Amino acid sequence: MRKQPVSPRLSSARRIRVESRELKKSFKSYNIKIKKNVSTKRVLQVRLAALSFLEFGVWGAYLISLGNYLGSVGLATHIGWFYAVQGIVSLFMPAVVGIIADRWIQAQRMLSLCHLLAGLFMAAAAVYALTVPVVEFGPLFTLYTFSVAFFMPTIGLNNSVAFNALSRAGLDTITCFPPIRVFGTVGFICSMLFVNFTQFQTNPYQLVTSAVLSFCMAAYALTMPQCPVDKKASGSLADSLGLKAFGLFKVKRMAIFFIFSMCLGVSLQITNSYGNIFITSFSDIASFADTWGARNANALISLSQISETLCILLIPFCLKRFGIKGVMLMSMFAWVLRFAFFGMGDTGGGLWLLVLSCIVYGVAFDFFNVSGGLYVDQQTTKDLRSSAQGLFMIMTNGIGATVGTLAAQAIVNHYVFSQTTPEAQHAGWTTSWYIFAAYSLVIAVLFIFLFKDTQTPTNDEEARLIKEIEDNKAVV
Repeated sequence: MRKQPVSPRLSSARRIRVESRELKKSFKSYNIKIKKNVSTKRVLQVRLAALSFLEFGVWGAYLISLGNYLGSVGLATHIGWFYAVQGIVSLFMPAVVGIIADRWIQAQRMLSLCHLLAGLFMAAAAVYALTVPVVEFGPLFTLYTFSVAFFMPTIGLNNSVAFNALSRAGLDTITCFPPIRVFGTVGFICSMLFVNFTQFQTNPYQLVTSAVLSFCMAAYALTMPQCPVDKKASGSLADSLGLKAFGLFKVKRMAIFFIFSMCLGVSLQITNSYGNIFITSFSDIASFADTWGARNANALISLSQISETLCILLIPFCLKRFGIKGVMLMSMFAWVLRFAFFGMGDTGGGLWLLVLSCIVYGVAFDFFNVSGGLYVDQQTTKDLRSSAQGLFMIMTNGIGATVGTLAAQAIVNHYVFSQTTPEAQHAGWTTSWYIFAAYSLVIAVLFIFLFKDTQTPTNDEEARLIKEIEDNKAVV
C-alpha cells in the first residue's frame, strides 16, 4: 500500500515544532552554562577575597601591637628598629622575589613558600620569647627580620595571583579587584581585634597568631590557579629591578615629587610603631588607669583602618574637585592633625581627640598614596610606568618610612623613655607628637610653594629626558 504524500504545509509545521524543541533545548543548555560560569566566577572572587583576608591578617596580628609588647619586655628603646627593618627589606626583597616568580617559580607557589618561611621564622621568634627568662634584642630582632624579609614580597605576589586568576576567568580586574582588596583590610582589622580582646597585645602570642595565619596562607595559596612563568623573559637585571626609573631624578618636577614622597613617607610608620604603646601608657596614670581606651589600644586604633577603607571612596570625588595637588595637600595637613590630636588627647575626657586622630588617618594615608600613584602614572610613558611606580614605593615605604621610624625612635627615646615617672613620660609623649605634627606642617607648606601640578611634561627638554630614560640612554 502506497504511503500518502505528506502535505507540504503539515511537513513545514512539523519541522517548525522540531526546530522549536531543539531551540528550547539549546537555550536551556546555554542558560545552564551561563549560570555555571557565573557561579564559578563568584566562587573565584570569594576565594580571592579569602586570600586577601589571610594575607593582611598575618600582618595585622602584630604590626600595631608589637611596640607595646617590646615595651613590656624592656625593649622600648629599640622599637624603631623593628619597624625600620620593614622598609629596609622592602628596598630589595620584593624585586628579587618578583623576578623569581616571573621567570622560574609560579607566583602562587612562591607566595606559599614565602609565607611558609615567614611563618617559621615568626614562630621561632615566638618560641624564643616564650622560653627565655629575659628577652634580648639581638636574637629576637634577627628572627623577626628574616620573617619580615619573606613576608614583605607576599603583598605584591598576592596581587599578582589575584590579577592572574581574574584575567584567566575573563573578569575585569579594575572592577573586581577593589572589593577583593577591601577584604584585606577587613582581615587586618579582625586580627587586630583578636589580639586586642585575647590580651595578646603585651605578650608573644601575637607572634604565634601571625605564624599560624602564615601557615594557613601557605597551604591555601597552593589551591590558587596556576600563574604561568616566562622562562625566556628578556631584559636586563637593571630593568627587572626597576633601576631605570632612577633616571627620572634628572627631570626637575619628578625629582621634587619623589623627594616630597620620601619626606611624607617619614610619617607613615610612626603611629604604627608608637601609637599602641602610647595609648596603653595611660593605664600607668591613676586618673586614666581604668579607662576603656587604655585597656583596648588595638581596638581604638582599628578605627584608623576602618577610616582608611571608607576614605578610599572619597578619592574620585576629591580628585575631580580639587585636583592631584589639592588631594596631596589634604593628606599632608591630615598628618598634621593625626599627630596633633594624639598630642592633645587622652583615654578619659580627651578620648574624642584620639578618635578624631584615627578618623583623619584615612585621609592622611590613602590620599597621598593613591593620588601619588596617579601622578606617576600621568607623568611617565608606558614602558617606564611600572618602574616609576616601584620607585614611588621605594621613596615612601622604603627610604622615607625607614628614616622616619629611626628618627621617631630617637625623639621618643629622648623625651619619653628617658623619663622615670608616668607623668613625665606622658609629657614626653605630648612633646613628641607635637614635634611630628610640626614636621608634617613644614613639609606641607614647602609643598605648596615648590610642587607644580602639571599633567604633561612642561617643555621639550623634559619630554626628551623621559624618552631617553625609557630608552636606557640617560645617565643617572
